[in-house]
Amino acid sequence: MHKENGLDRAAQLFKVLGNESRLWLVRALGNEPMTVGALTDLTGMSQPLVSQHLKTLRQTGLVTANRRGKAVTYGLADEHVAHVVADALVHVQEPGPGSGSLTEKE
Repeated sequence: MHKENGLDRAAQLFKVLGNESRLWLVRALGNEPMTVGALTDLTGMSQPLVSQHLKTLRQTGLVTANRRGKAVTYGLADEHVAHVVADALVHVQEPGPGSGSLTEKE
């Protein structure tokens, strides 16, 4: 079987983004760099949970951390990931054939 270049990395990207909380963080960081405290306030997630998701996003190279004194500000390493998430949201919200195949949790 011929393997297309980059599919394995793309699959890893979608695996990491396959979590609603991490998508929420990517969306927030797509607007502006933020601290863990600001992300906690914005999302309502606990500080340990935000930190764990940021660690995963950093390990995969999607998020960067910039330290200034004691404060660490997180931001997207690459704007492309914000576009991927935005496109996915548009796709699942648009009406048309097959739009019922992905349903929201109730």
